[in-house]
Amino acid sequence: MRAYLISLLHVICEMAPYLLLGFLIAGVLHVFVPQGFYRKYLSKGNRWAVLWAALLGIPLPLCSCGVIPTAIGLKNEKASNGAVASFLIATPQTGIDSILATFSLMGLGFAIMRPVAALITGICGGLLVNRLVPEDDTAVTSGSSCGVETGNKIWRVLKYAYFKMIQDIGGRLVIGLLAAALIQVAVPDEFFLHFGSQPLLQMLAVLVVAVPMYICSTGSIPVAAALIMKGLSPGAALVMLMAGPAVNLASILVVRKAMGRRFSWIYLLVIVCFAILFGLLVNAIGISVKPMAAAGPCCASGVMTPGTFKLICAIVLTLLIIFALIMKLFERFTRKAVDPDTAVYIVENMHCSHCEAAVCRAVEDIPGVESASASASRKTLTIKGPAAEDAVRSAVEKAGYTFKGKK
Repeated sequence: MRAYLISLLHVICEMAPYLLLGFLIAGVLHVFVPQGFYRKYLSKGNRWAVLWAALLGIPLPLCSCGVIPTAIGLKNEKASNGAVASFLIATPQTGIDSILATFSLMGLGFAIMRPVAALITGICGGLLVNRLVPEDDTAVTSGSSCGVETGNKIWRVLKYAYFKMIQDIGGRLVIGLLAAALIQVAVPDEFFLHFGSQPLLQMLAVLVVAVPMYICSTGSIPVAAALIMKGLSPGAALVMLMAGPAVNLASILVVRKAMGRRFSWIYLLVIVCFAILFGLLVNAIGISVKPMAAAGPCCASGVMTPGTFKLICAIVLTLLIIFALIMKLFERFTRKAVDPDTAVYIVENMHCSHCEAAVCRAVEDIPGVESASASASRKTLTIKGPAAEDAVRSAVEKAGYTFKGKK
């Protein structure tokens, strides 16, 4: 247990400064970039729209669940199928926070390779969709814009960066950190050496595990770094970092429902094939991974203490995660008084604030809806006004979520 706690401490200290900076940059992007900016460049069905979709999506801190409603919203704003595919593929693989965290634990080579691989994969997937999936006029929802946020912009940046984002990914980040520390102390050093002469088998084994599961692009980094220290090839680790965050079983089902079977097959196959190709490329060119701080002294004697700055960052990050997750749990189990003209519906498959925004956006134009709010933690959609339940059901289901009726 002592070795495990020391390992966990070093992993958190390595990631904390970069995560805090990444969250701050993500908050600035969220508040200061106009809502219509991303849609402006994605409506044309050509290679430039595909390129812009990938470039604009890479810095966004959207996970594979959050990117789905965002992409559906882009489709509703007449973005081309190719641009939507490019955005879907490139965005969840990386983000400002995960790039910085990758640099902190895995070095400059991996920090560069991740966004480059996401960019190329997204562009190629978008171009294939443009060629093989015909454009149609079916929009998933009518999709008006969400209500405009008001208030002091600095406060909104800080609230989004260090509260909303941590609420969205904090739980998965904690799981990733705990798993990384456990791997360091529990997995024998020779475990992955059995596959040493067959790196392709490593990649296929990683894909079997990573594709159906939900893996956070940031939370997966300490796991990948720990596995490399135990003998996993850098190429197989990149496969996990690409395919895991980019797709999961839930996102496949939603994409198939919203965009069609042919689109979803291209979406899945491009991610899998390019993950293997880039994994083989990483092994071929010999990109090295810097040893994790916890991999040496902590595992040996535990006497090395992280620097003061890293310790402070680790404490701040830990307190922010604890506060955000406690508030999320509190929101789930507290009930608010409901006005007589307000209806509360159960909506499943919402995972984050982006999902909440997509559900609100889907119902705001329905006749009789005066206002709408959604809660992923409670799995509820609250609507004020005399809107018909059938219309609400139709809008929610078209947005890719499961409508269960009134609470």
